[in-house]
Amino acid sequence: QVQLVESGGGLVQAGDSLRLSCVASGRTFSSYTMRWFRQAPGKEREFVAHMSWSGLSTYYADSVKGRFTISRDNAKNTVYLQMNSLKPEDTAVYYCAAAPAGSSVYNYWGQGTQVTVSS
Repeated sequence: QVQLVESGGGLVQAGDSLRLSCVASGRTFSSYTMRWFRQAPGKEREFVAHMSWSGLSTYYADSVKGRFTISRDNAKNTVYLQMNSLKPEDTAVYYCAAAPAGSSVYNYWGQGTQVTVSS
């Protein structure tokens, strides 16, 4: 079992930066593939960023590529999402999710953290 807790959201202006954190419980965090998703009001949840369990593979949604960076610190059981050059359309609840290495089923989710970007 893995429990995930996100933090770091807030209200910022367009062009600002935020760093989200997702702390995982358990001793096997390093064996989990991690993703960030987001859900804007009235929209479906969408993929944002991916990092493999090894940290060697990352990829991003086109909408955030070049602005957002996912990283992880296995010693701290934490995955981060550095968000730069934020835009109003980045406003959403951001969720981290975990899947065991080799699985594509993200069955562990955090409660989400709100990011609001004003214009």
